[in-house]
Amino acid sequence: MGLSKLISSDSDSSIQSTFASRYVRTSLPRFEMPKNSIPKEAAYQIIKDELMLDGNPRLNLASFVTTWMEPECDQLMIESINKNYVDMAEYPITTELQNRCVNMIARLFNAPLGDGEAGVGVGTVGSSEAIMLAGLAFKRQWQNKRKAQGLPYDKPNMVTGANVQVCWEKFARYFEVELKEVKLKEGYYVMDPEKAVEMVDENTICVAAILGSTLTGEFEDVKLLNDLLLEKNKQTGWETSIHVDAASGGFIAPFLYPELEWDFRLPLVKSINVSGHKYGLVYAGIGWVVWRNKSDLPDELIFNINYLGADQHTFTLNFSKGSSQVIAQYYQLIRLGFEGYRNVMDNCRENMMVLRQGLEETGCFNIVSKEIGVSLVAFSLKDNSRHNEFKVAEMLRRFGWIIPAYTMPADAEHVTVLRVVIREDFSRTLAERLVLDFKKVLHELDLLPAGEGSSKNG
Repeated sequence: MGLSKLISSDSDSSIQSTFASRYVRTSLPRFEMPKNSIPKEAAYQIIKDELMLDGNPRLNLASFVTTWMEPECDQLMIESINKNYVDMAEYPITTELQNRCVNMIARLFNAPLGDGEAGVGVGTVGSSEAIMLAGLAFKRQWQNKRKAQGLPYDKPNMVTGANVQVCWEKFARYFEVELKEVKLKEGYYVMDPEKAVEMVDENTICVAAILGSTLTGEFEDVKLLNDLLLEKNKQTGWETSIHVDAASGGFIAPFLYPELEWDFRLPLVKSINVSGHKYGLVYAGIGWVVWRNKSDLPDELIFNINYLGADQHTFTLNFSKGSSQVIAQYYQLIRLGFEGYRNVMDNCRENMMVLRQGLEETGCFNIVSKEIGVSLVAFSLKDNSRHNEFKVAEMLRRFGWIIPAYTMPADAEHVTVLRVVIREDFSRTLAERLVLDFKKVLHELDLLPAGEGSSKNG
């Protein structure tokens, strides 16, 4: 009987264990394409191994972005991942689902639509693109009016609070609009409507109000802003209007605070953006912008193309993108309905209160955020002479928690806070565990010599 022989060759690599193969023994080039191919199993494992060093998304409490969806929705997203959203003629049902989402959201925000009347809006990559589009519409409307009146139209400005997200600064810089910011002050971390209206002049294209500040989750007083601006418009003859950045709060307020007037119920609110990938409960990559009426979106900003197989209209900053997030948004809207969204938002708020109360009971923190607003807790140390918020955030990383520490914008830069965002997948058990870990960290820091826990970088 002949002896069997084990012959090793490159062609037999597929029958070897990935971790026993030569592909994990040598370094791959990091900044240039490798010369030779490797088996798919090896490529998968090499990348997966390196990604293990990322943080756990569900413990990333810095982010407002959704990190969990139901398996059925995950499956829908995988099945549609190869569909290009912009190919409307080829994928008419995907386009129809987007249009349904726009109409559902417009009605959720109380757009003045008659029976059978379609909402005006578009899906975007996120609220940043949505804000760019809304800002462009305001700028073009203002320019057209100034041209018709024979007035200069080269120095547009917009009024916001200093607490706005960086996308507003991007819009102002990219599209040459002066950003006039209402400064903050200690204890008041949102835009003051009275100061905002004082800053409005004939060149103001709009005032931007935030429904859910990134810093503290607080809702700005859009109703007061609307009333003050109505009076100023009446006195001056201007037609300055409002955009509401509801990136975080747009899918919260209608369910938890239905009586709060912030949306199209107010006559000067002309457009609203919302992030589907935040409390719209969809993975990252989907936002929405809706307008009050078709007349609020200038026709010259809409492009008509026919090279994708049919005549179609487009108003976006980018072009190609995947369809999965649009389909996922439609899934959530019909799967949860009003009742389901209200239950999710109620649950987030209850868990926020558990965390808030637990932190207060430590006796170590001042709570900066309000109980009404986005479900988050922003807080600062009562005594940061021995250790500061940055060191607390750094030490919490040892337990897997990703929690940001940051300073407030002008004129409250001397205030430093920690912030925990409560999402759908943050349970009461996790809230209670986080409080215990805070106590452990604070105890450890108290044992350090004075000064070792007080540098900004830890």
